[in-house]
Amino acid sequence: MSLPSEVDVAIIGAGAAGLGAANALKDSGLSAIVLEARDRVGGRGYTIKASPDVIFDVGCGWLHSADKNSFVGIAEQLNFEIDKSHPPWREQTFGDVFPQKERAEFIKALEAFHDRAEQAAKRGRDSAASLYLEPGNRWNPMIDVISTYVNGSELDSVSIIDIHAYEDTEINWRVRRGYGALMAAYGAPCPLALNTQVTLIDHSGKRVRIETSRGSLVASKVIVTVPSNLIADETLRCHPSLPAKIDAAGGLPLGVDDKVMLALSEPSGFPKDGNLRGATMRNAMGTYHLRPFGQPCIEGFFGGRFARQLEDAGKGALAAQAIDEIVGFLGSDVRRKLKPLAESRWAHDPFARGSYSHALPGHAGKRAVLAAPVDGRLFFAGEATSPNFFSTAHGARDSGERAAREAIQSR
Repeated sequence: MSLPSEVDVAIIGAGAAGLGAANALKDSGLSAIVLEARDRVGGRGYTIKASPDVIFDVGCGWLHSADKNSFVGIAEQLNFEIDKSHPPWREQTFGDVFPQKERAEFIKALEAFHDRAEQAAKRGRDSAASLYLEPGNRWNPMIDVISTYVNGSELDSVSIIDIHAYEDTEINWRVRRGYGALMAAYGAPCPLALNTQVTLIDHSGKRVRIETSRGSLVASKVIVTVPSNLIADETLRCHPSLPAKIDAAGGLPLGVDDKVMLALSEPSGFPKDGNLRGATMRNAMGTYHLRPFGQPCIEGFFGGRFARQLEDAGKGALAAQAIDEIVGFLGSDVRRKLKPLAESRWAHDPFARGSYSHALPGHAGKRAVLAAPVDGRLFFAGEATSPNFFSTAHGARDSGERAAREAIQSR
């Protein structure tokens, strides 16, 4: 749609937070527009057809804490089928490449680490989570890898208080047609201006002037929902500058998690929704979801510094690593059955620059600082501002709804 010259509320970003804000403003009597740099909605929620018979969520794919996840109700309203199958993360790994006895030892070490970190967090003194690894424990590298999957970062860069604040009910469901597809449907009725990159928010005057790649407009209020990295790097600038926001965003960087989808030409013999992960004593490793939804494919997942290295190596590096690792687990015959279909590269995405936020040690309180309104005219949302559901799509959506309420109440 064309840009209006003025609007009551401008929402920057059409990810889950922006769409949550736009939907919350529907019956408020305030005019609104969502300004999105991409040519699509959803942000880090993005579903593609990787092949005619494989649906691939390039970004978020799980309805985490599904019993408290606001997208569950939205999915039901929009007639999206929800798959309530138990996730395969803790299941016995396929092919016995991670023997049950060793798995039990690993789970015991992981739970002991979490207990130590939780007790430290309850004492209120923040520090790097890596300090609570048991010195010399053989499973420490693998515990660190789990952090890269959960936080997008190794434990030496993650706040124990932030880890403790995250609410996980351990109920995880999926959207059969794709989480990104659900977001696209949720955003369809919203007033959208795509391919519109915001570069400046000038709040020096009575009304806020917004400069974009398609011209400028003025607004009474602005809801900012872009990822924390873009605020910290001042890719999106404010005039006058907001140093407290820049500092808060800098303490909440986006880690890196990437996914790769491989076609599996002979799926018989591979379990539906199976799990494949080795008992690896190194940080550089992936984890694999076999035949998600029964599709003829394997979905790989990489996190942290290793994921960033693979991204930096160029397109195709994630797939090559995944295939090599799976062949190492299951034997050379499986190589001919695997073919790359698609992969994410979120750190190289200019409008994300990462996957989801974690608080650096000592910075857990910065989520509240980033979320706080400015002057009754600027409001902030996004998963990085969520106090308990950060790193999730529903945490982002709920934060957008919260920011919209703040904007309405400030009239």
